[in-house]
Amino acid sequence: MATKKRYALVGAGGRSSFFYTAIATDYNTTSCIVALCDTNQTRMDYANSRLTALGHAAVPTFRAADFDKMIATTKPDEVIVTTIDRTHNTYIVRALELGCNVVTEKPMTIDAPRCLDIFSAVDRTNRSVRVTFNYRYAPHNTKIFELLRSGAIGTVTSVHFEWLLNTSHGADYFRRWHRDKKNSGGLLVHKSTHHFDLVNFWLQTRPLSVYAQGDLKFYGKENAERRGVTEFYNRTRGSEVAKRDPFALDLETIPTLKALYLDAEHEDGYYRDQSVFGDGISIEDTMNVLVRYRNGAVMTYSLTAYAPWEGFRVNFNGTGGRIEMEVVENSYVNSGGDQSLEGSIEKRTILVRPLFEPPREVEIETSKGAHGGGDSVLLQDLFGEPVTDEYMRAASHIDGAASILTGIAANKSIATGQVVYVDDILKVPG
Repeated sequence: MATKKRYALVGAGGRSSFFYTAIATDYNTTSCIVALCDTNQTRMDYANSRLTALGHAAVPTFRAADFDKMIATTKPDEVIVTTIDRTHNTYIVRALELGCNVVTEKPMTIDAPRCLDIFSAVDRTNRSVRVTFNYRYAPHNTKIFELLRSGAIGTVTSVHFEWLLNTSHGADYFRRWHRDKKNSGGLLVHKSTHHFDLVNFWLQTRPLSVYAQGDLKFYGKENAERRGVTEFYNRTRGSEVAKRDPFALDLETIPTLKALYLDAEHEDGYYRDQSVFGDGISIEDTMNVLVRYRNGAVMTYSLTAYAPWEGFRVNFNGTGGRIEMEVVENSYVNSGGDQSLEGSIEKRTILVRPLFEPPREVEIETSKGAHGGGDSVLLQDLFGEPVTDEYMRAASHIDGAASILTGIAANKSIATGQVVYVDDILKVPG
């Protein structure tokens, strides 16, 4: 019987369960978790309770300061990194140095110096870093890659990409650690890395120059005051004002969030239910970006984080026609939102409009699960038996860098008002 691949996981927050649940269930014959690492013992204890409920043995837990000890004691083959974004590079680099390969949640990191540290560590150690771009694996996004590669509209000359985050999912970035740009790089790095990666993937190119504008126009205390709001609160728990706010998140009513955050906050003082209309928000909620790519194509991109529906529209213009795709994830949001629906699909269409021919709708493979069905395919690619992927969806540290550099350049452009050339920030090899 083949030896199971051994994984240690650092960062036991909400995203970690995506990985450890898959290993404990669908991939338990080939993989196992050997250790958990986090700054918070309560969260690690919760992860262990979930592992045992799934039939996996409980595993040793290590505080973040004992990361090296964890590697030496449990000897993982790979380390899965799902910590807050600004610390990804710390654990990626150290895991590589200690002889492990790495699977990291996106974004790979949040700025050029951290990115350079990762590149240097990969070169020194000859180890690998995989970035989990699950959107590549969604059948509709893979179909766009297939259509463009087939020459369905000739050479792509321009892309218009509009992404809408609704008042449940979008608002959530303004309740938690993401609201501080020092932690997340802002939504142009944390969230848009998915979207910028898709364009790099679809067009098989990389960004050359970026111009951007972005503002905080909806969330935050000052914007609420302009709209006439007079009652404010810092967090939902214990607040009478929050009971009248449709944006308030009540952790008591969501068992997983209660266990991971409300029951754990006594250890680190992290509040998961902060008001989206409070002070201290340093990220934008309204962003517009213009990107020129190395192959000559140009993209106009917008991200809105307070839309009434969630999903995206992307249109490709080419020398032989046009492709239009619309994906509706949630068509509306009830007061308070329903986070369980995140990443599900209500409707998706792809229309090819060749020059001088009638338009035709393209059939899309049926999919189930989060992120448009991409999660399950990504997990198979990560933890299942290796197969050849004709679509080249597996993402390396180079792909991770190419996607975040669009957002990093956009942040710099917002700050300076200037066009930013990506190579002036960091030259990506290959």
